[in-house]
Amino acid sequence: MLTQKTRYSMLALTRLAREYGKGTLMISEIAESERIPKRFLESILLELKKQGYLASKLGKKGGYYLLKSPEKISLLEIVRIFEGSIAMLKCTSEKFYQPCEHCKDEATCSIRGTFKDIREYTYNKLANTTLDKLIV
Repeated sequence: MLTQKTRYSMLALTRLAREYGKGTLMISEIAESERIPKRFLESILLELKKQGYLASKLGKKGGYYLLKSPEKISLLEIVRIFEGSIAMLKCTSEKFYQPCEHCKDEATCSIRGTFKDIREYTYNKLANTTLDKLIV
């Protein structure tokens, strides 16, 4: 399952994507419209800024804005920032692979094969879902 932090980051980024190119959004606006606790949102936005997805402006017309266009930010990138691996089993992860302690032979393990298929489907779905596709 996704953590609340990842879920909130997707909500905040989708909100920012709706306003892409129109200026900045204050934390309080995002928090209120997406029902995200403001203090929690602050840490999420700072992390996204640190990772190069957001920038901010100070002052009366200050707030956050996307640095990249919504069609260039995939859910895969966001999940990896806050969750790390998308694989449910370490032996099926590409970036965080660890051998299975229970498996006698990974090549013939039916459990691993099933979860590798799930990982591939999840990877492709997240990689092909960009913020612009989430804007309603």
